[in-house]
Amino acid sequence: MKTVYLALGTNLGDRAAHLDEALRRLEESDVHVVAVSSRYETAPLEVTSQPQFLNMVAKAETRFFPRQLLRVLLRIEREMGRIRKVAKGPRLIDLDLLLYGTSIIRSPELEVPHPRMQDRRFVLEPLAELAPDLRHPVSRKTIRELLGRVLDQSARRA
Repeated sequence: MKTVYLALGTNLGDRAAHLDEALRRLEESDVHVVAVSSRYETAPLEVTSQPQFLNMVAKAETRFFPRQLLRVLLRIEREMGRIRKVAKGPRLIDLDLLLYGTSIIRSPELEVPHPRMQDRRFVLEPLAELAPDLRHPVSRKTIRELLGRVLDQSARRA
């Protein structure tokens, strides 16, 4: 079993229900969720003319290899009704693979650790709640250290 960290986010409809549904579907898909962070309400970063997001991080265990896990996450998004109309735009559900153990993967299909996680408070705040001393596989900085660099972004517990 591999320990993975997943980011979950939504800014359409019943956001809390969408996060709960995604967690349920992860479990049904043999991705065992062992811990979840609090939920954080966050402002959109790049496309700012859209509703606030509700974000969280899940620590999970899985037997899937990274690309297999990516396919599971994309399938769950699709089955829940995610439609990709605008890059970085509104979304019913977003599931991102942040970390896969200590693996570093660089391919056209998948990058792990997530290439922008260190720049996003909406990822680091809930991740620090679960694993503040976990080290980023590339920078070797702890999640707590990375979080200290993005405090200018808004994130509040919901």
